[in-house]
Amino acid sequence: MSTLPASGHLPQGYRAQMMAWLGGPVQRRMGRWSATLQAINDWEPTLQAESDAQLRKRSLSLRFRAKSGEKLERLVPEAFALVREAAVRTIKLRHFDVQLIGGLALFHGCIAEMDTGEGKTLTATLPMYVNALIGKGSHLATVNDYLAARDAETMTPVYSLLGMTVGVIQTQDQQDQRRNAYACDITYGTAKEFGFDFLRDRLLLRRMGRQETDFLGEGSDERWETGGEQPVQRGSHFALVDEADSVLIDEARTPLIIGSLGEKAREQVVASYQWAAEHAASFEEDLDYEYDHDDRKVELTALGRQRVRALPHPDIMRSVGLIDLYQYTERAVKVHRDYHLDRQYVVRDGEIVIVDEFTGRLAEGRKWRDGIHQAIEAKEHVEVTVPTGQAARITIQDLFLRYRHLAGMTGTARSSAREFRKIYKMRVVPIPTNRPVQRKRLPARIFGTSETKWNAIADEIVQLHAQGRPVLIGTRSIDKSEHLSELLSRRSIEHQVLNANEIAKEAQIVAKAGQSGRVTVATNMAGRGTDIKLGEEVAEMGGLHVIVTEMHDAARIDRQLMGRCGRQGDPGSTRFFLSLEDEILRSGFGPKWADSYEALGARTDGPIERFTRTFRRAQKKVERRHFRDRSVLLHHEKQRKKMQREMGQDPYLDTPD
Repeated sequence: MSTLPASGHLPQGYRAQMMAWLGGPVQRRMGRWSATLQAINDWEPTLQAESDAQLRKRSLSLRFRAKSGEKLERLVPEAFALVREAAVRTIKLRHFDVQLIGGLALFHGCIAEMDTGEGKTLTATLPMYVNALIGKGSHLATVNDYLAARDAETMTPVYSLLGMTVGVIQTQDQQDQRRNAYACDITYGTAKEFGFDFLRDRLLLRRMGRQETDFLGEGSDERWETGGEQPVQRGSHFALVDEADSVLIDEARTPLIIGSLGEKAREQVVASYQWAAEHAASFEEDLDYEYDHDDRKVELTALGRQRVRALPHPDIMRSVGLIDLYQYTERAVKVHRDYHLDRQYVVRDGEIVIVDEFTGRLAEGRKWRDGIHQAIEAKEHVEVTVPTGQAARITIQDLFLRYRHLAGMTGTARSSAREFRKIYKMRVVPIPTNRPVQRKRLPARIFGTSETKWNAIADEIVQLHAQGRPVLIGTRSIDKSEHLSELLSRRSIEHQVLNANEIAKEAQIVAKAGQSGRVTVATNMAGRGTDIKLGEEVAEMGGLHVIVTEMHDAARIDRQLMGRCGRQGDPGSTRFFLSLEDEILRSGFGPKWADSYEALGARTDGPIERFTRTFRRAQKKVERRHFRDRSVLLHHEKQRKKMQREMGQDPYLDTPD
């Protein structure tokens, strides 16, 4: 977020820099942004002279004009200036011009790429307020309940001064609480909660014999009666997606599904998962099954199927078909070899909770599809939550494409610009930083083996710690973060570990990561959304140093981690540490090439930087495969919906029994 300059004026030469930037590609694309920025700033002296009551009166006037049909674009200069003045008075923060530009990009339906620490939370208030004027509601979707509640609480004073109501959707909320939150002018929540509420409302409308168009809310002031069983949402008008790359791309492959199966076959299904989990470890690759390393698919051989038939089965499984038994077994084998405790998931309070591969956070409420989640539950001997069939289903892509107006913001979008444009018809607009970036990227260090790499990482941490510099280290999994923690403990380095097991302390730990001598070990981008402020004299030492211990499946995840340093013009540095045993080589090139690299690494002593381009190629191959997977999912979803519509069915609901 921006801080309020003591003088209330912009730094010398700042406006000239902004106008020069606006003369580039954004000016050619949007045309009027430069004039709009000037118009917003022209309003400031007038609004500064008015009382709080007069500001609210202006806001009510804007609401009346918007509801009367006046184009929102004509209201933007006054509306943005109002929000900026309200922020100054209530939370002592003033939007910089770059944040106003970010707000304009969001208002025009773009993905605004803003660097870490540039104040996306404050920027969001601008388009959220303008789009709420029309009375149809503005939704801000983010990645977890904590961020939704935190951002809503922080910004509510701004909206309240202007007469706007704010609601928050949390996972534990009951229907009446959700209905009240959606009835507000501005609603914060997660994409998952918005999606499941949409599906529950569709199912409820069908039971009530009403059509989907019965949603009150194409923006009228009418509301459902409070209490009782009534839908909670009121239409899909405007959505602003925070951490847009995480929500719109990373989560796009996991559809939201509400089940419908009765209890009749539950015991049989549970027994089948448990039986398969019990025997999975005894099946051998290339003998009992073949493994496709590109698609990570397990397929039983003839010998493997014979083993399935020969193994003893409990009486309750007598009526389970052979094809089903083969599928239960293949899932169990896949889970046994590919899904590991404290990497892809954790067990918490007797439940399997996914660890998001891109953020390192617990993905509360999410489940793997196609029976994988249940196979893991059986493997870990917790209650198997039987997949209950499909009553309603929607993908993240579908959910947000339903909104009449959509925008997004993130710190890393350019590498996914093609996908945003192809799937969501949204352009990526890089927003300039408020101050010049001073982040230094140091040469990568590559080693033959993982053991050599981790020891080199620990040695670099010891060296920097002795200088008093803070260090933030990003790892791909919980077990690797704990392995590094053990190495640091052996070297008597005091440190904090932040992974999915410490998620409740996430913001607190990350906020202190820039203090002198601080060492923080985190999974991926744990702590994303929390500012890291440098302690005293840290800037003079060179700022925060970020170590990336492994390339991720997407280059933008690496950029997110590197972006934790060098915020708001602070100094900082980053370095990659890689080894020929890293997962990215196996994921990108397959087992044969990966084995050859590992064999070479075992014979190599010391750093081998010549393989830098090899890692880049592997990462690009994985990125292309994931993009293809998401495109295939989108195609299948379109075909499925088309067929259901042709049959006169609701494309989001299963056919009634």
